[in-house]
Formats: sequence, structure tokens, C-alpha cells
Amino acid sequence: MNVVFLACGYPPEMQQYTRGLAEVGASVYGVGDAPVSQLSPTFREYLTDYLKVPRLLDEADVVERVAAWLRGKAIDRVESNWEVMVLTAARLRERLGVPGMSLDAVQGFRDKQLMKERVAAAGLRVPRAARARSAADVHAAAERFGFPLVLKPISGAGSADTYRVDSARDLEAVLARTQHVAEASVEEFVDGEEFTFDTVSIGGKAAYVNVAQYLPRPLVARTSEWISPVITTVRQLAQPALADGIALGRRVLGALGMGTGFTHMEWFKKPDGEVVFGEIGCRPGGAHLVDQMNYTSDIDLFREWARAVCWHSFEASTERKYNVSIIFKRAQGNGRITRITGLREFMRRHGEHVCEEKLLRPGTPRRNWKQTLVSDGFIILRHPEWRIANELANIAATEITMYAE
Repeated sequence: MNVVFLACGYPPEMQQYTRGLAEVGASVYGVGDAPVSQLSPTFREYLTDYLKVPRLLDEADVVERVAAWLRGKAIDRVESNWEVMVLTAARLRERLGVPGMSLDAVQGFRDKQLMKERVAAAGLRVPRAARARSAADVHAAAERFGFPLVLKPISGAGSADTYRVDSARDLEAVLARTQHVAEASVEEFVDGEEFTFDTVSIGGKAAYVNVAQYLPRPLVARTSEWISPVITTVRQLAQPALADGIALGRRVLGALGMGTGFTHMEWFKKPDGEVVFGEIGCRPGGAHLVDQMNYTSDIDLFREWARAVCWHSFEASTERKYNVSIIFKRAQGNGRITRITGLREFMRRHGEHVCEEKLLRPGTPRRNWKQTLVSDGFIILRHPEWRIANELANIAATEITMYAE
């Protein structure tokens, strides 16, 4: 099994997927933009060969260089788990005649307006939305949908450049901040709780399913620096409160022609119980969500994803043992981290439930919280009971404080 893995070393978690491919018996032909000398010796052990390209995001150039590099080699799969590279992987599959999701199918996961149109065509509830290529288009959509609404990039990742707009005055301010966005999706704002529906799918069928809840929902978390965002995976999926959302997610996979690999979907549950599709990517969730899923079931989804794409098999247990929370911290002040309060006491009282504690240490420069959800570090904890897992997450969110100056 010869697998081309685009962006094999960056973002850093992609190295785990590279490891997974090697561990299930694949010969991994990695592609990245870092010199081979900068790859760690441990990581290089997982690679059969490596191609450095000048610009990973130059799709046409990457396709040409990789095709020339592979000339004469038999390639069985072309994969990428980085949102901005999934279309490049699809184009390369078509160029090489390699099986996998087609360019048209992947476009349905990447283009947010096309995505909603295809999901709506399957009879599923989606937010009313319109494609906008100019300020005039945005104003026309706002006139149709009314306020509040959401403005987001058509091909964005995560919640970057995504804004809730509550009035015409807000709209002008948001348009000024998003002039660099070539195409936007203008959407009806859906009020409600926000969840994920994550899968490792084989031939469009979910072999592993995860649901996590955002606390608070991402649009709220992005508005106030003092908030410590929390995401918690749900141990007990077989409950009435989640049934309609999970059924929606399974139908979305069919509507979009999902093949084999990770999916990460977001959906809303309104106060009246209605479930509404948000958006979906044919790649794993970021911000350590896969780590959370691994801790939820005590498995290695980096390896199981690789087994799925290589051999169309999933061998790990799907038993869910824990609710797992990740708490992202944002320091008060600017500059370098100076101190952390509350952490020692939290670890003394609740350390048995902590899986990882990776807060930035004093002396480390702060990260830009608007550019990365991980912000100034995180704590992952778990507990079999939903109530206790969320209580512990709330304590970590409110009683641990980081300072910078």
C-alpha cells in the first residue's frame, strides 16, 4: 500500500497520521514545505520518501511537482487531513487515477454554499444562505434574511473570519474587516446549543461516531477574550437529546457522497428541539478534538483512520468510557506569561482526572487568541459522569488564571 500524504508534517498533529499510516503497513510518500533536515529523526522513520515543495497552498504547482516525483511509482492512495489541502488531494487523485473521493464530492465539503445546497436538496434543514462576492451581494442577502445573520468565508476553516451580525451598523464594520475574503456565505443565524458530529467513515458509513458540545458556542467564545472555551465529548450517545442530531449527521454523509476518512460536522439544537445542519469537512476536527476522542474510548484514531483509508477496516473498540473536556485558557494582559494561579490547587484536588496539562509557562510569549483556539494552552480532563466532567471543566475555566505583561 503506497500512500501519498500531503502536508504530512504540518500542522503538527499531521505527524500522528503519518505514524498511523506507517503502523498499518503503508509506505508513506510525504509532501511538505519544510526541508527534510528540519524533520525530526523519529518522524522521518515513518516516511518511505519525502518531497519538499516551495508552497503547499499553490495547488497547481503541488500537483505538477508531486506527479513528476511519482512518475513510475504505483500509488494506491492520496490523502490529506488539513482542511486547506483536501481539494489538492482530490485533484492529485484524479491526475494519478487513484481511487478515493472525487473532486466534485470534496468540493461539496469545502464550498459552504454548495454544501448547504446539496444537504437541503436531500430534504434536511439548513440555515438559509446565499453566496456573496461583493458588498452589494451581502447587503442583498441581509435584506432577504434579516438580522441577526452570520458572515463567513465560503472556503474557510474553523471559525476564522466568521462573524455574527446584529444590525446594519454591525454589517458595515464586519465588511470592513473582511475585505480580504473573496467569497462569503451570508447565513441565517440559528439560535441554539452547538454540537459536533464526528466520524471515521468507510465507504460513507460511520465506523466510529463522536458527538461533542461547545460551551459556549464558538461565535460567543470568539467575542470575549476573558472566556475559557470548553469542548466536551459526550460519553452516552444513545440518548433522546442527541438522536435527531446523530440521524441528521448520518444523512448528511449520504447527501454529500462521503467516501472513506474523517468527517467533522457541526449542528445546532434549537430551544424547540429542532436540529439544524451547520457545516461539515471531510477531515478531522482541529484543536485536539481527535485527542479528546482517543481519551473518550482509550483508542488510537490516528491509526484507525489510517487503517480505514488503507484497508477499509476499523479494528478499535467503539465503546465510550468517558466524557472528555478540553479547556482552552487565555492569559490576561499582553506580552509574556508571568504567572499562573489556581493550577497547583486544581491539580492537587482533581489531578487524577487530568489527561494532559499543556499551559504556556512563565516566560513564554502569549499567542494570538483570535487566530488560534488553542490560545495560551489547554487542559484535557475526563470523567465517566457528564455532570462531574462539566463541573471540573467549569472549575478549570473559572479558577485557573494566566497573566501576561
